[in-house]
Amino acid sequence: MPVFRLTEELFFPHPSLANEDGILAVGGDLSCERLLLAYQNGIFPWFSEDEPILWWSPNPRCVLFPKDIKVSKSMKKFFKKQVYEVTFDMCFRYVISMCAKLREDNTWITPDIIESYLKLHDLGFAHSVETWYQGSLVGGLYGVSLGKCFFGESMFSIMDNASKTALIALSRKLEEKGFLLIDCQVHSKHLESLGAVNIDRDTFLKYLEKGLAHETLRGDWKFFNQDMGSQY
Repeated sequence: MPVFRLTEELFFPHPSLANEDGILAVGGDLSCERLLLAYQNGIFPWFSEDEPILWWSPNPRCVLFPKDIKVSKSMKKFFKKQVYEVTFDMCFRYVISMCAKLREDNTWITPDIIESYLKLHDLGFAHSVETWYQGSLVGGLYGVSLGKCFFGESMFSIMDNASKTALIALSRKLEEKGFLLIDCQVHSKHLESLGAVNIDRDTFLKYLEKGLAHETLRGDWKFFNQDMGSQY
């Protein structure tokens, strides 16, 4: 299957046309309009700083259904100790910058990516979850929300269980709001341990269509910060 070359036209080929590695297209730009169109079609950018922009739609797709988040007995005990505080949308720039700094594979979160997602955050589509220890940011994640779908992009942790805490908190809040899924993009053992599963692309696109039929919870998510302690 060929990889499509994008032009200035705001267009993506159907995600089913991705090659066996999941690469659909190359080129284009990182404008908010193109990024939102990509997510609406089950496509996301992922590339190294020295590469052109690559657009992906892997098959299978790794997703986490918020109601299926796994909280182990050890994590439940950990939460009872109230070691961390969790917040939403308190410092998006810091979270995405830390995700970029601590990535080992040098992919995806380039300076251009950071600026594009900061714009999406300003528009109320991109959100962060922060984990704090004694006033210091020690973990978190960020992603994009459209309809009843959340597209997770990256997470970081500099203390044990910090990113896991952020993901569990996010799952609980999204479950309360009736979200259908968290797109995790590509499988990992860590995500699997938290309840993420692989589904085929066609099934993912059906969930996406259903989720996008709902209004986007757009804007600042700081209202999630109320009553955070009761969800575990």
